[in-house]
Amino acid sequence: MTDASTDVLIVGAGPTGLTLALDLARRGTAVRIVDRSPAHPRTSRAKGPNPRSLEILADLGVADEVLAAGSAPLPMRVYRDHRPVAETDPWADATPTPAPAPAPATRFDRPWLIAQWRLEEILRARLAGHGVHVELGREVVGLADEAGGRHVDVTFAEGGAERARYVVGCDGAHSSVRRLLGITFDGTTAEDQVMVTGDVELAHEDLGRDRWHQWFDEDGAVMLCPIPGTRTGWWFQAGPERDEEGRPLAPTLDGFRRLFTRHTGLPGHHLTRAELLSTYRVNVRMADRYRVGQVLLAGDAAHVHAIAGGLGMNTGIQDAFNLGWKLGHVLAGQADTGLLDTYEEERLPVAAWTLDLTSDRLRATLEAIREPGGNLGSAMTPETAGLGIGYRWSSLAGTEAGTEAGTKATTASGAPLAGDRAPDAPCRDAATGERTHLYGTFAGPHTTVLGFGPTSASVLGEVTAYGAGVRACRVYAAHEDPGTPQPGAVVDDQGHAAAAYGIGAGGSGLVVVRPDHHVGVVAPAGDPGSVREYLRRMHGAPGMVDAVR
Repeated sequence: MTDASTDVLIVGAGPTGLTLALDLARRGTAVRIVDRSPAHPRTSRAKGPNPRSLEILADLGVADEVLAAGSAPLPMRVYRDHRPVAETDPWADATPTPAPAPAPATRFDRPWLIAQWRLEEILRARLAGHGVHVELGREVVGLADEAGGRHVDVTFAEGGAERARYVVGCDGAHSSVRRLLGITFDGTTAEDQVMVTGDVELAHEDLGRDRWHQWFDEDGAVMLCPIPGTRTGWWFQAGPERDEEGRPLAPTLDGFRRLFTRHTGLPGHHLTRAELLSTYRVNVRMADRYRVGQVLLAGDAAHVHAIAGGLGMNTGIQDAFNLGWKLGHVLAGQADTGLLDTYEEERLPVAAWTLDLTSDRLRATLEAIREPGGNLGSAMTPETAGLGIGYRWSSLAGTEAGTEAGTKATTASGAPLAGDRAPDAPCRDAATGERTHLYGTFAGPHTTVLGFGPTSASVLGEVTAYGAGVRACRVYAAHEDPGTPQPGAVVDDQGHAAAAYGIGAGGSGLVVVRPDHHVGVVAPAGDPGSVREYLRRMHGAPGMVDAVR
């Protein structure tokens, strides 16, 4: 067997694996992605990306297509004893998350409804544009981490073995990769918390497709949410039928019809088709490690939790975005393999926090729906948007240890600290005058250095020595004359960017933003030593051959 020609082999082609593959492919990484399924699934499953995942999808160049293919989250109509008793819209007052000034810190103020199969289809098409295609019907049954850590030998069920420098298991809760590594998946399964789900077609025009209909009764529940992009398709969720001993029955079309009639009062034959039927039990589990040598885990392979809050797919997408740039830097020789240890260091605490959050939201929702008018909106909180997740405890942040995942303390100025998600802000392109935003500058496989004030110019000039791997962005205040600006410069014409980053009127400063939109360093423009050191740590010495292609 020859040395590995594949840099990264991704096992599992759901949203997590596809996000990672796309992020690596645009870096010029030799990536392959395999899945044991014989065909691409058509299951709807997850209802769509939250605001943080939408930011990631925008960076990958697919957010506009996702928005066009899906729909905004719908108001909820709640019924009791067949009658509507309440109507609520958890997102009615949503606006882009406020920065320290009244400015939008993100372009996305709400999650988005889209069937998982459609999201995967969009990601696969974008990945194919980089010449990478999902290899179906390939089940991994063996892994051997070669002595010295130069590569991993991978054995497939259909025969043969192949070699990759790294393997990432994105193969779900029943991960073969995790099992082959011997990683424990500790936690609990709530056998009494059961739900049957499926995609159904409904021939009943009285149920408007502009609402998420929810029937909660003393003896059970049915929830119907229209699937965007379909004419008669709906997500069906319900408490299961049970046998005489109280055990849940497997879902069937006839069973769905009986549940539909019992709770809605409508004729069961209006439910014309049911497919992708499954039984969901609440599992709360996580891996004790995310990495063994050259093999790593991401998404449901590393953690599963209660469905409340819709964080399953989203946490996986965010795992992948954290891991992608780190693998890219290591493979390009810009960082040693220790950088990969920060993936577990940063994301494992986030998984633990997510398990706690979703369990709490499930308890709150189960309590809410006991009362007439209670609904699934109880599962949604500002935390479920994903925008507050940061890594202040990380060794990459260089700040005080002990900050808990999911929390974001504020500084006196309200400015982000190292490890925090970098806020977005509206601005103008300094060269063209067109409206833009900071995340447009961040987008792509590079680190960004923001420079506020004239004294930042000399340091930004040094950044050009790193080539395409690091992008300089001079942020001009409204009163400054940009003259002939460097490419990528913006004008903070409304002062939102300066406010978001704690830069006072007429002030200056430097901010390094990692490729995954998290702050690496905040420094005074007149004391850029920490910026230079951070860039050397992440990208090697200035003037290195840039591996970002």
